[in-house]
Amino acid sequence: MTTFGAAANTNPNKSFEVSQPPGDSVSSLCFSPKANFLVATSWDNQVRCWEIVRNGTVVNSTPKASIAHDQPVLCSTWKDDGTTVFSGGCDKQVKMWPLLSGGQPVTVAMHEGPIKEIAWIAEMNLLATASWDKTLKYWDTRQSNPVHTQQLPERCYAMTVKYPLMVVGTADRNLVVFNLQNPQTEYKRIVSPLKYQTRCVAAFPDQQGFLVGSIEGRVGVHHLDDAQQSKNFTFKCHRENNEIYSVNSLNFHPVHHTFATAGSDGAFNFWDKDSKQRLKAMQRCSQPIPCSTFNNDGSIFAYAVCYDWSKGAENHNPATAKTNIFLHLPQESEVKGKPRAGTTGRK
Repeated sequence: MTTFGAAANTNPNKSFEVSQPPGDSVSSLCFSPKANFLVATSWDNQVRCWEIVRNGTVVNSTPKASIAHDQPVLCSTWKDDGTTVFSGGCDKQVKMWPLLSGGQPVTVAMHEGPIKEIAWIAEMNLLATASWDKTLKYWDTRQSNPVHTQQLPERCYAMTVKYPLMVVGTADRNLVVFNLQNPQTEYKRIVSPLKYQTRCVAAFPDQQGFLVGSIEGRVGVHHLDDAQQSKNFTFKCHRENNEIYSVNSLNFHPVHHTFATAGSDGAFNFWDKDSKQRLKAMQRCSQPIPCSTFNNDGSIFAYAVCYDWSKGAENHNPATAKTNIFLHLPQESEVKGKPRAGTTGRK
């Protein structure tokens, strides 16, 4: 079995380090849609926020605030106005944290099992929560009961929303597609094009389909329209010789609509699905990347480097298991799509 990097370089890409990172592994990262405030949730039960300031090619981070859950936190999202953070996890509840006003967090959603995914749907003014209790719930945060509870075929593992498209990935490789203009009925249920467990999903920016990533170093590109099925394909990534790693995160660039993958091999890559090519492969870090995200204009890519337990307890070394959050400034050549060499401009 290969070890992570000969010299165990945690930051081979010379990214900027976020100050005062969490004390345990990071489970989710999300930027405010309005400003460069970065939120991270962690297995240490904390939700933390940093202000990220970029001066030219230098990036600084300042810890701003934090709140605690009673158990590990698994997911987070911002309200569209950038005032409020939602976080959920193993304590089976979602806290609404009015971060910008300095207010105290309040519980706004409950499940019977850990909450794995949450999304704020601005167009509906509702919070969507999906759990290992096999339900998806919609909440008006001013009310104590959900507006609607949707049964899922299995435990939720991943969720993505790009209104009106929502895709929920569950255990048993189910991909449940919803049209949020009619959220109480499934639009379509698809068996994943990947043969192994779903780890992440990302809706296309044009809402015409989605990406799905699996634990077996592979990504599927799936179009919803039956007439577009010939455009579907899968590709391998996050592999090193015979070692196969999980694809943990899929993020579309908010401007160029290319996308990033991050994996348990400790690498992140930028891809263009339309020309079917990798735009940039970054150097492998010495630990896995469990989550990543772009800021609102795509000028900063944040990624966490920490152990994700993908190789079990026997590979957990507390002496080296430091958690880092890094900030990469993507060059335009890394994230701007380009036609494949030797092809014409026609598609």
